[in-house]
Amino acid sequence: MESLNNMDAACEIAAAFDEEFLAFCKALIRTPSLSGEEGAVAGLVERELERLGYDEVFTDDWGNVCGLVHGAEKGPVLMFNGHMDVVTEGDAAEWGGYDPYGAAVDAVEVFERTYERKERTEALHGRGASDMKCGLAAQIYAGAVLAEMKRRGIPWKGTFLLAAVVLEENAEMMGTIKLTEGALPARGIEVDAMVAAEPSSLDLKLGHRGRLELKVTVRGRSCHGSSPWLGVNAVEKAAKLICAVERHFAARTDEDPRLGRPGIALTIIECFPAALCIVPDRCEITYDRRLIPGETVQGAVSELRGIAASLREADPDFDCEVAVNKAMRHSYTGKGEEIESSKEVWIIDEGHPFIRACAEGLRDAGQPVRYGHWAFSTDIPQVAVRMGKPCVGYGAGQEPYIHSGTELIRLDYLRQSLAGNVGIFLRASGLPKDAFTA
Repeated sequence: MESLNNMDAACEIAAAFDEEFLAFCKALIRTPSLSGEEGAVAGLVERELERLGYDEVFTDDWGNVCGLVHGAEKGPVLMFNGHMDVVTEGDAAEWGGYDPYGAAVDAVEVFERTYERKERTEALHGRGASDMKCGLAAQIYAGAVLAEMKRRGIPWKGTFLLAAVVLEENAEMMGTIKLTEGALPARGIEVDAMVAAEPSSLDLKLGHRGRLELKVTVRGRSCHGSSPWLGVNAVEKAAKLICAVERHFAARTDEDPRLGRPGIALTIIECFPAALCIVPDRCEITYDRRLIPGETVQGAVSELRGIAASLREADPDFDCEVAVNKAMRHSYTGKGEEIESSKEVWIIDEGHPFIRACAEGLRDAGQPVRYGHWAFSTDIPQVAVRMGKPCVGYGAGQEPYIHSGTELIRLDYLRQSLAGNVGIFLRASGLPKDAFTA
Protein backbone atom coordinates (compact mmCIF):
# COMPACT_ATOMS: atom_id res chain seq x y z
CA MET A 1 0.00 0.00 0.00
CA GLU A 2 2.91 2.37 0.76
CA SER A 3 4.14 2.01 -2.85
CA LEU A 4 0.71 3.01 -4.19
CA ASN A 5 0.47 5.97 -1.79
CA ASN A 6 3.96 7.08 -2.84
CA MET A 7 2.95 6.72 -6.48
CA ASP A 8 -0.03 9.01 -5.98
CA ALA A 9 2.33 11.66 -4.63
CA ALA A 10 4.80 11.01 -7.45
CA CYS A 11 2.13 11.53 -10.11
CA GLU A 12 1.07 14.79 -8.49
CA ILE A 13 4.65 16.05 -8.43
CA ALA A 14 5.27 14.90 -12.03
CA ALA A 15 2.21 16.84 -13.19
CA ALA A 16 3.55 19.96 -11.50
CA PHE A 17 6.83 19.56 -13.41
CA ASP A 18 5.06 19.27 -16.78
CA GLU A 19 5.83 22.71 -18.22
CA GLU A 20 9.53 22.72 -17.37
CA PHE A 21 9.88 19.05 -18.33
CA LEU A 22 8.62 19.73 -21.85
CA ALA A 23 10.73 22.89 -22.09
CA PHE A 24 13.81 20.85 -21.23
CA CYS A 25 12.95 18.27 -23.91
CA LYS A 26 12.77 21.07 -26.47
CA ALA A 27 16.09 22.53 -25.30
CA LEU A 28 17.79 19.17 -25.75
CA ILE A 29 16.42 18.75 -29.29
CA ARG A 30 17.47 22.28 -30.22
CA THR A 31 21.06 21.49 -29.25
CA PRO A 32 22.83 19.34 -31.89
CA SER A 33 24.90 16.49 -30.43
CA LEU A 34 26.39 14.08 -32.92
CA SER A 35 28.54 11.28 -31.49
CA GLY A 36 31.73 12.81 -30.13
CA GLU A 37 30.15 16.27 -30.14
CA GLU A 38 27.87 16.01 -27.10
CA GLY A 39 29.53 18.76 -25.06
CA ALA A 40 26.76 21.36 -25.33
CA VAL A 41 24.03 18.88 -24.43
CA ALA A 42 26.16 17.50 -21.59
CA GLY A 43 26.34 21.02 -20.18
CA LEU A 44 22.54 21.35 -20.38
CA VAL A 45 22.09 18.03 -18.58
CA GLU A 46 24.59 18.84 -15.85
CA ARG A 47 23.00 22.22 -15.12
CA GLU A 48 19.50 20.70 -15.09
CA LEU A 49 20.50 17.99 -12.61
CA GLU A 50 21.92 20.64 -10.30
CA ARG A 51 18.87 22.87 -10.68
CA LEU A 52 16.50 20.00 -9.93
CA GLY A 53 18.21 19.22 -6.64
CA TYR A 54 20.10 16.00 -7.26
CA ASP A 55 22.27 15.10 -4.26
CA GLU A 56 25.40 14.55 -6.37
CA VAL A 57 26.26 15.61 -9.91
CA PHE A 58 29.48 14.85 -11.77
CA THR A 59 30.91 14.50 -15.28
CA ASP A 60 33.59 11.88 -15.90
CA ASP A 61 36.69 12.09 -18.11
CA TRP A 62 34.79 10.73 -21.11
CA GLY A 63 31.97 13.28 -20.81
CA ASN A 64 29.29 11.07 -19.26
CA VAL A 65 27.08 13.11 -16.95
CA CYS A 66 25.74 11.49 -13.78
CA GLY A 67 23.40 12.51 -11.01
CA LEU A 68 22.44 10.67 -7.84
CA VAL A 69 19.44 11.01 -5.54
CA HIS A 70 19.64 9.04 -2.30
CA GLY A 71 16.65 7.70 -0.41
CA ALA A 72 16.22 7.95 3.33
CA GLU A 73 17.01 4.25 3.65
CA LYS A 74 19.87 2.34 2.04
CA GLY A 75 18.95 0.06 -0.81
CA PRO A 76 19.94 -0.90 -4.37
CA VAL A 77 21.54 1.49 -6.84
CA LEU A 78 19.37 1.56 -9.95
CA MET A 79 20.93 3.17 -13.00
CA PHE A 80 18.61 4.95 -15.43
CA ASN A 81 20.72 5.19 -18.58
CA GLY A 82 20.20 7.30 -21.69
CA HIS A 83 22.55 8.49 -24.39
CA MET A 84 23.07 12.13 -25.36
CA ASP A 85 24.29 11.60 -28.91
CA VAL A 86 22.12 11.47 -32.01
CA VAL A 87 22.59 10.54 -35.65
CA THR A 88 22.90 13.18 -38.34
CA GLU A 89 19.74 14.95 -39.45
CA GLY A 90 20.28 13.77 -43.04
CA ASP A 91 18.57 15.41 -46.00
CA ALA A 92 16.52 18.42 -44.87
CA ALA A 93 14.01 17.68 -47.64
CA GLU A 94 12.97 14.47 -45.85
CA TRP A 95 11.70 16.40 -42.84
CA GLY A 96 8.52 17.60 -44.55
CA GLY A 97 9.00 21.23 -43.61
CA TYR A 98 10.01 20.59 -39.99
CA ASP A 99 13.33 21.93 -38.72
CA PRO A 100 15.19 18.87 -37.34
CA TYR A 101 16.42 21.10 -34.51
CA GLY A 102 13.27 23.19 -34.21
CA ALA A 103 11.42 21.15 -31.56
CA ALA A 104 8.04 22.06 -33.02
CA VAL A 105 4.86 20.78 -31.40
CA ASP A 106 1.66 20.13 -33.31
CA ALA A 107 -1.14 17.59 -33.72
CA VAL A 108 -0.39 14.89 -36.31
CA GLU A 109 -1.30 11.31 -37.18
CA VAL A 110 0.97 9.10 -35.06
CA PHE A 111 1.20 5.37 -34.43
CA GLU A 112 -0.29 4.00 -31.23
CA ARG A 113 1.65 1.53 -29.07
CA THR A 114 1.21 -1.55 -31.24
CA TYR A 115 1.92 0.24 -34.55
CA GLU A 116 -1.28 -1.24 -35.98
CA ARG A 117 -3.06 2.07 -36.50
CA LYS A 118 -2.54 5.80 -36.24
CA GLU A 119 -4.38 8.42 -34.25
CA ARG A 120 -4.23 12.18 -34.14
CA THR A 121 -2.40 13.55 -31.13
CA GLU A 122 0.19 16.16 -30.14
CA ALA A 123 3.78 15.33 -30.94
CA LEU A 124 7.19 16.93 -30.52
CA HIS A 125 9.33 16.87 -33.69
CA GLY A 126 13.10 16.81 -34.12
CA ARG A 127 16.29 14.81 -34.19
CA GLY A 128 16.59 12.90 -30.94
CA ALA A 129 12.92 13.23 -30.00
CA SER A 130 12.43 9.44 -29.93
CA ASP A 131 16.08 8.36 -29.91
CA MET A 132 16.42 9.41 -27.22
CA LYS A 133 16.73 12.87 -25.77
CA CYS A 134 13.14 12.93 -24.55
CA GLY A 135 13.54 9.47 -23.02
CA LEU A 136 16.62 10.75 -21.22
CA ALA A 137 14.71 13.84 -20.07
CA ALA A 138 11.96 11.62 -18.64
CA GLN A 139 14.58 9.78 -16.61
CA ILE A 140 16.13 13.04 -15.44
CA TYR A 141 12.77 14.31 -14.26
CA ALA A 142 12.00 10.96 -12.61
CA GLY A 143 14.99 11.70 -10.40
CA ALA A 144 13.60 15.18 -9.80
CA VAL A 145 10.28 13.69 -8.67
CA LEU A 146 12.11 11.46 -6.21
CA ALA A 147 14.15 14.41 -4.93
CA GLU A 148 10.96 16.40 -4.34
CA MET A 149 9.35 13.44 -2.59
CA LYS A 150 12.35 13.31 -0.26
CA ARG A 151 12.04 17.04 0.46
CA ARG A 152 8.40 16.47 1.39
CA GLY A 153 9.32 13.69 3.77
CA ILE A 154 7.82 10.91 1.61
CA PRO A 155 10.03 7.85 2.24
CA TRP A 156 11.67 5.67 -0.34
CA LYS A 157 14.80 3.54 -0.28
CA GLY A 158 17.83 3.04 -2.49
CA THR A 159 19.71 5.32 -4.87
CA PHE A 160 18.52 6.69 -8.18
CA LEU A 161 21.50 7.00 -10.54
CA LEU A 162 20.98 9.01 -13.71
CA ALA A 163 23.61 8.27 -16.38
CA ALA A 164 23.60 10.44 -19.52
CA VAL A 165 26.23 8.75 -21.67
CA VAL A 166 28.22 9.59 -24.78
CA LEU A 167 29.11 7.63 -27.91
CA GLU A 168 26.18 5.22 -28.11
CA GLU A 169 25.21 5.74 -31.74
CA ASN A 170 28.65 4.48 -32.85
CA ALA A 171 27.35 1.07 -31.69
CA GLU A 172 30.29 0.05 -29.49
CA MET A 173 28.85 1.04 -26.05
CA MET A 174 31.92 3.23 -25.44
CA GLY A 175 30.28 5.73 -23.06
CA THR A 176 28.59 3.13 -20.88
CA ILE A 177 31.72 0.95 -20.85
CA LYS A 178 33.93 3.80 -19.68
CA LEU A 179 31.42 4.91 -17.05
CA THR A 180 30.84 1.45 -15.54
CA GLU A 181 34.49 0.39 -15.70
CA GLY A 182 35.97 3.72 -14.66
CA ALA A 183 34.14 6.56 -12.95
CA LEU A 184 31.54 4.55 -11.04
CA PRO A 185 33.95 2.03 -9.46
CA ALA A 186 36.36 4.88 -8.68
CA ARG A 187 33.57 6.53 -6.66
CA GLY A 188 32.58 3.30 -4.96
CA ILE A 189 29.25 3.11 -6.81
CA GLU A 190 28.05 -0.43 -7.52
CA VAL A 191 25.13 -0.64 -9.93
CA ASP A 192 22.49 -3.28 -9.11
CA ALA A 193 20.26 -2.95 -12.22
CA MET A 194 19.66 -0.70 -15.20
CA VAL A 195 16.73 0.85 -17.07
CA ALA A 196 17.62 2.02 -20.60
CA ALA A 197 15.51 4.80 -22.08
CA GLU A 198 15.70 3.50 -25.65
CA PRO A 199 12.41 3.83 -27.59
CA SER A 200 10.03 1.07 -26.51
CA SER A 201 6.56 2.57 -27.08
CA LEU A 202 6.10 2.25 -23.28
CA ASP A 203 6.62 -1.53 -23.45
CA LEU A 204 9.12 -3.31 -21.22
CA LYS A 205 11.82 -4.53 -23.61
CA LEU A 206 13.45 -7.78 -22.58
CA GLY A 207 16.16 -8.41 -25.13
CA HIS A 208 17.82 -7.89 -28.48
CA ARG A 209 20.19 -9.69 -30.79
CA GLY A 210 23.93 -9.29 -30.47
CA ARG A 211 25.83 -7.22 -33.00
CA LEU A 212 29.28 -7.11 -34.51
CA GLU A 213 30.98 -5.62 -37.51
CA LEU A 214 32.99 -8.07 -39.58
CA LYS A 215 35.82 -6.61 -41.65
CA VAL A 216 36.75 -8.74 -44.66
CA THR A 217 39.85 -7.85 -46.66
CA VAL A 218 40.08 -9.61 -50.04
CA ARG A 219 43.50 -9.39 -51.66
CA GLY A 220 44.44 -9.61 -55.31
CA ARG A 221 47.30 -8.41 -57.50
CA SER A 222 47.22 -5.12 -59.37
CA CYS A 223 48.13 -4.66 -63.01
CA HIS A 224 47.29 -2.34 -65.88
CA GLY A 225 43.60 -2.32 -66.77
CA SER A 226 44.46 -3.07 -70.39
CA SER A 227 45.83 -6.50 -69.43
CA PRO A 228 43.66 -7.78 -66.54
CA TRP A 229 44.88 -11.36 -67.02
CA LEU A 230 48.24 -10.27 -65.63
CA GLY A 231 46.73 -9.53 -62.23
CA VAL A 232 44.09 -10.78 -59.81
CA ASN A 233 41.08 -8.47 -59.46
CA ALA A 234 40.26 -8.21 -55.75
CA VAL A 235 36.74 -6.95 -56.47
CA GLU A 236 35.90 -9.93 -58.65
CA LYS A 237 37.15 -12.27 -55.93
CA ALA A 238 35.12 -10.32 -53.37
CA ALA A 239 32.03 -10.81 -55.53
CA LYS A 240 32.46 -14.56 -55.14
CA LEU A 241 32.57 -14.18 -51.38
CA ILE A 242 29.51 -11.93 -51.32
CA CYS A 243 27.48 -14.49 -53.27
CA ALA A 244 28.72 -17.34 -51.08
CA VAL A 245 27.77 -15.47 -47.90
CA GLU A 246 24.32 -14.74 -49.29
CA ARG A 247 23.76 -18.40 -50.15
CA HIS A 248 24.99 -19.54 -46.75
CA PHE A 249 22.64 -17.33 -44.76
CA ALA A 250 19.70 -18.01 -47.06
CA ALA A 251 20.13 -21.69 -46.22
CA ARG A 252 20.18 -21.14 -42.45
CA THR A 253 16.85 -21.99 -40.85
CA ASP A 254 17.63 -21.47 -37.16
CA GLU A 255 15.48 -18.89 -35.40
CA ASP A 256 14.95 -17.78 -31.82
CA PRO A 257 11.27 -17.55 -30.83
CA ARG A 258 11.86 -14.20 -29.11
CA LEU A 259 14.63 -12.51 -31.09
CA GLY A 260 14.06 -13.93 -34.55
CA ARG A 261 16.66 -14.98 -37.11
CA PRO A 262 20.39 -14.30 -37.26
CA GLY A 263 21.24 -11.68 -39.81
CA ILE A 264 24.03 -10.33 -41.96
CA ALA A 265 24.06 -7.20 -44.11
CA LEU A 266 26.80 -5.86 -46.34
CA THR A 267 27.04 -2.18 -45.37
CA ILE A 268 30.33 -0.91 -46.83
CA ILE A 269 32.47 -2.01 -49.78
CA GLU A 270 35.61 -0.24 -51.01
CA CYS A 271 38.43 -1.10 -53.39
CA PHE A 272 42.04 0.08 -53.56
CA PRO A 273 43.44 1.64 -55.56
CA ALA A 274 40.19 3.07 -56.85
CA ALA A 275 41.60 4.52 -60.06
CA LEU A 276 41.20 4.24 -63.80
CA CYS A 277 43.33 1.74 -65.70
CA ILE A 278 44.40 -0.13 -62.55
CA VAL A 279 43.07 -3.53 -61.48
CA PRO A 280 42.42 -3.22 -57.73
CA ASP A 281 44.58 -5.35 -55.47
CA ARG A 282 42.44 -4.93 -52.35
CA CYS A 283 38.73 -4.94 -51.60
CA GLU A 284 37.41 -4.27 -48.10
CA ILE A 285 33.91 -5.31 -47.07
CA THR A 286 32.14 -4.48 -43.82
CA TYR A 287 29.31 -6.74 -42.69
CA ASP A 288 26.75 -5.93 -40.01
CA ARG A 289 26.18 -9.29 -38.30
CA ARG A 290 23.30 -9.90 -35.86
CA LEU A 291 23.54 -12.75 -33.37
CA ILE A 292 20.82 -14.83 -31.74
CA PRO A 293 21.06 -16.85 -28.50
CA GLY A 294 23.64 -19.61 -28.86
CA GLU A 295 25.84 -17.54 -31.19
CA THR A 296 29.03 -15.80 -30.14
CA VAL A 297 31.27 -13.14 -31.64
CA GLN A 298 34.10 -15.63 -32.19
CA GLY A 299 31.68 -18.14 -33.67
CA ALA A 300 30.49 -15.57 -36.20
CA VAL A 301 34.08 -14.82 -37.19
CA SER A 302 34.83 -18.54 -37.61
CA GLU A 303 31.68 -18.99 -39.69
CA LEU A 304 32.78 -16.38 -42.23
CA ARG A 305 36.33 -17.70 -42.24
CA GLY A 306 34.92 -21.13 -43.07
CA ILE A 307 33.09 -19.73 -46.10
CA ALA A 308 36.32 -18.06 -47.23
CA ALA A 309 38.28 -21.30 -46.77
CA SER A 310 35.86 -23.15 -49.06
CA LEU A 311 36.39 -20.53 -51.76
CA ARG A 312 40.15 -20.79 -51.32
CA GLU A 313 40.04 -24.56 -51.88
CA ALA A 314 38.25 -24.06 -55.18
CA ASP A 315 40.31 -21.05 -56.30
CA PRO A 316 44.02 -20.81 -55.41
CA ASP A 317 43.99 -17.10 -56.30
CA PHE A 318 41.34 -16.37 -53.65
CA ASP A 319 42.86 -14.75 -50.55
CA CYS A 320 41.08 -12.96 -47.75
CA GLU A 321 41.23 -12.12 -44.05
CA VAL A 322 38.25 -11.93 -41.66
CA ALA A 323 38.32 -10.04 -38.35
CA VAL A 324 36.10 -8.09 -36.02
CA ASN A 325 36.21 -4.46 -37.08
CA LYS A 326 37.84 -1.92 -34.80
CA ALA A 327 37.36 1.81 -34.75
CA MET A 328 38.95 4.82 -33.08
CA ARG A 329 36.42 6.81 -31.07
CA HIS A 330 36.95 10.26 -29.58
CA SER A 331 34.90 11.98 -26.90
CA TYR A 332 34.16 15.70 -26.84
CA THR A 333 36.47 15.85 -23.80
CA GLY A 334 39.46 14.86 -25.92
CA LYS A 335 39.68 11.27 -24.72
CA GLY A 336 40.13 8.68 -27.45
CA GLU A 337 40.58 4.96 -27.79
CA GLU A 338 40.27 2.16 -30.32
CA ILE A 339 37.42 -0.22 -29.59
CA GLU A 340 36.15 -3.46 -31.09
CA SER A 341 32.74 -3.19 -32.76
CA SER A 342 30.88 -5.98 -31.01
CA LYS A 343 28.26 -6.62 -28.36
CA GLU A 344 26.61 -9.74 -27.05
CA VAL A 345 23.07 -11.07 -27.25
CA TRP A 346 21.00 -9.80 -24.32
CA ILE A 347 17.79 -11.40 -23.07
CA ILE A 348 15.93 -11.56 -19.76
CA ASP A 349 12.79 -13.46 -18.80
CA GLU A 350 9.63 -11.63 -17.81
CA GLY A 351 9.51 -13.79 -14.69
CA HIS A 352 12.78 -12.34 -13.36
CA PRO A 353 12.18 -10.57 -9.99
CA PHE A 354 13.48 -7.27 -11.38
CA ILE A 355 11.17 -7.44 -14.41
CA ARG A 356 8.20 -8.37 -12.21
CA ALA A 357 8.96 -5.32 -10.07
CA CYS A 358 9.18 -3.10 -13.17
CA ALA A 359 5.78 -4.39 -14.31
CA GLU A 360 4.25 -3.71 -10.90
CA GLY A 361 5.71 -0.20 -11.02
CA LEU A 362 4.00 0.49 -14.33
CA ARG A 363 0.71 -0.82 -12.95
CA ASP A 364 1.12 1.48 -9.95
CA ALA A 365 1.44 4.33 -12.46
CA GLY A 366 -1.80 3.23 -14.13
CA GLN A 367 -0.15 1.85 -17.26
CA PRO A 368 -0.92 -1.46 -18.99
CA VAL A 369 2.07 -3.80 -19.15
CA ARG A 370 3.30 -5.15 -22.48
CA TYR A 371 6.56 -6.97 -23.20
CA GLY A 372 8.66 -7.00 -26.33
CA HIS A 373 12.14 -7.28 -27.84
CA TRP A 374 14.12 -4.82 -29.93
CA ALA A 375 15.27 -5.30 -33.52
CA PHE A 376 18.18 -2.92 -32.88
CA SER A 377 20.93 -3.21 -30.26
CA THR A 378 21.73 -1.00 -27.26
CA ASP A 379 24.29 -0.38 -24.50
CA ILE A 380 22.58 -2.94 -22.27
CA PRO A 381 25.00 -5.87 -22.91
CA GLN A 382 27.74 -4.00 -21.07
CA VAL A 383 25.69 -4.08 -17.86
CA ALA A 384 23.56 -7.20 -18.38
CA VAL A 385 26.12 -9.56 -19.92
CA ARG A 386 29.54 -8.27 -18.93
CA MET A 387 28.54 -7.12 -15.43
CA GLY A 388 25.82 -9.70 -14.80
CA LYS A 389 23.10 -7.23 -13.72
CA PRO A 390 19.41 -7.35 -14.69
CA CYS A 391 18.34 -4.73 -17.21
CA VAL A 392 15.18 -3.59 -18.96
CA GLY A 393 14.29 -1.15 -21.72
CA TYR A 394 11.55 1.44 -21.21
CA GLY A 395 10.92 4.68 -23.08
CA ALA A 396 8.22 6.71 -24.77
CA GLY A 397 9.89 6.81 -28.18
CA GLN A 398 8.74 4.54 -31.01
CA GLU A 399 10.87 2.54 -33.43
CA PRO A 400 9.18 3.66 -36.69
CA TYR A 401 10.36 7.23 -36.09
CA ILE A 402 13.99 6.73 -35.07
CA HIS A 403 16.88 7.64 -37.39
CA SER A 404 14.36 9.07 -39.85
CA GLY A 405 13.26 12.40 -41.29
CA THR A 406 9.95 11.98 -39.48
CA GLU A 407 11.40 11.68 -35.98
CA LEU A 408 8.91 12.69 -33.32
CA ILE A 409 7.53 11.65 -29.96
CA ARG A 410 3.97 11.58 -28.67
CA LEU A 411 3.51 14.00 -25.79
CA ASP A 412 0.98 11.75 -24.07
CA TYR A 413 3.43 8.83 -24.08
CA LEU A 414 6.24 11.14 -22.96
CA ARG A 415 4.26 12.26 -19.92
CA GLN A 416 3.34 8.68 -19.10
CA SER A 417 6.98 7.63 -19.28
CA LEU A 418 7.94 10.09 -16.56
CA ALA A 419 5.48 8.51 -14.13
CA GLY A 420 6.41 5.05 -15.38
CA ASN A 421 10.10 5.56 -14.60
CA VAL A 422 9.24 6.63 -11.05
CA GLY A 423 6.96 3.63 -10.62
CA ILE A 424 9.66 1.27 -11.85
CA PHE A 425 12.17 2.75 -9.42
CA LEU A 426 9.88 2.67 -6.38
CA ARG A 427 9.00 -0.99 -6.90
CA ALA A 428 12.48 -2.22 -7.91
CA SER A 429 14.24 -0.35 -5.11
CA GLY A 430 12.29 -2.45 -2.64
CA LEU A 431 13.78 -5.72 -3.88
CA PRO A 432 16.31 -7.62 -1.76
CA LYS A 433 19.94 -7.64 -2.82
CA ASP A 434 19.83 -11.24 -4.04
CA ALA A 435 17.18 -10.29 -6.66
CA PHE A 436 19.76 -8.40 -8.70
CA THR A 437 21.40 -11.12 -10.74
CA ALA A 438 21.03 -11.29 -14.51
